[in-house]
Amino acid sequence: MSDVGVRAARREDVPAVTATQIRAWKTAYRDVLPEGPLEQMTSPSAQEMWSRQWDEAIVAPPTRHHRLLLAVETDDPLTSLAAGHGEPGGERVVGLASHAPAEDPDLEPETTAELLTLLVDPDHTRRGHGSRLLNATVDHLREDGFATVVTWVFADDKALLGFLTSAGWGPDEAERILDMGRTVRMIRLTTDIS
Repeated sequence: MSDVGVRAARREDVPAVTATQIRAWKTAYRDVLPEGPLEQMTSPSAQEMWSRQWDEAIVAPPTRHHRLLLAVETDDPLTSLAAGHGEPGGERVVGLASHAPAEDPDLEPETTAELLTLLVDPDHTRRGHGSRLLNATVDHLREDGFATVVTWVFADDKALLGFLTSAGWGPDEAERILDMGRTVRMIRLTTDIS
């Protein structure tokens, strides 16, 4: 049995955050992005870059509204020892969500935030971590005075689109077309949190 929760990221979490991001991308985007760009985004050199960026996001965020939240699982100490899992009560990062004031020129950054990242480790999906991360994100953004949240999603990422749509998000007509060796379309979703 595991305890689960969401907390703010700490500097010592950077390796786990980066590993979770890479694992989630390799699974979630394998049918969404061309193989070459996905390999570049998850290569060892890219992992080093992501680690540096996550470290900076945690240690020196650009504003007080930039946050990185983590979904964590903590083993029950008795269950962990009985199962022979090393340290009792060890905590694992199993997902992450980051947000910031929106930067798209057609949005008001004082009232609109952007969900930049929402990822759950592929071995820990369908356990409520995505919902907990999304709810914690919305709670923080409401406390900070935001009324609307947007996020960019690959149009072919049916899992994330389905999850966000079921949580009350919808497209707002904005889209991006990326050239990744083939055309990859992104759509912007929005939700009212006021």
